[in-house]
Amino acid sequence: MPMPKTLVTRYLQLIINRKFTEGLRELERIKSKMQKTEWNRGYYKALYGMYLSLKNINDNYSFFSKFDFNDMPTIQKNRREFLEHTRNGLHADYDRGYFSAWAVCMNIIIKMNKSIPKSEPKKEKKIEIETIKDDKSQATMANYYPKKNN
Repeated sequence: MPMPKTLVTRYLQLIINRKFTEGLRELERIKSKMQKTEWNRGYYKALYGMYLSLKNINDNYSFFSKFDFNDMPTIQKNRREFLEHTRNGLHADYDRGYFSAWAVCMNIIIKMNKSIPKSEPKKEKKIEIETIKDDKSQATMANYYPKKNN
């Protein structure tokens, strides 16, 4: 049975969005549907390591501790490196599965960033304060703002 891609995608989206409890449930579903091969074992260990790395973000040695999810050139570079390791015949099946999971993770992050609409910077609204100059006893907000020289 091939790797359940929809479950993996869902799992990665959950842990990237820091929904760890739901993510662990998805990881258990993935594990139950995997065949017992070395490639799958490496793939699973990478997925679990991603969970640990994101959960303990203060660990200076984890991959995600200094990871910028918005730096697309670096993410694409990482994805290409992981794919090179996946294709490298000198690596064992376990290692190729491990790097394959990381390449998929980088791909999911790229897709997640593309689906987030970029918000335009908000324009500042100029607020005009109306004051009543005839009534000296009435306090207005303008009395409390420093006057600006135009």
